[in-house]
Amino acid sequence: MPIKTSTAAVCPVDYAFKRIGGKYKGRIIWHLHLDGVLRYGALRKEMTDITPKMLTQTLRELEEDGLVARKVYLEVPPRVEYRLTAVAEELIPFIRHLKQWGKRQMDREQARKGSLA
Repeated sequence: MPIKTSTAAVCPVDYAFKRIGGKYKGRIIWHLHLDGVLRYGALRKEMTDITPKMLTQTLRELEEDGLVARKVYLEVPPRVEYRLTAVAEELIPFIRHLKQWGKRQMDREQARKGSLA
């Protein structure tokens, strides 16, 4: 039996959510899936509720986890583009399913609130 440490994954579900969990990672992956390649500024426009610092930090984490590829062009001003890796593309069917599930739940909640009014 493996020893549980703070950095070791306890189970595959734990491992997966440590890599894609958080407030912004799923949306970043989804936007990159929809658009293919995005520059930092375009991601900022898509995600209005994230600070520049948090977006940078989240992109770095996704890059470290092998989910996002970053390409820097040696231009002035510098241009940086982000795209999903093949590993991240494997997540898209699951994110799509979560999106559909979330939509159904939001619709049910809205209908429930509407019936209470």
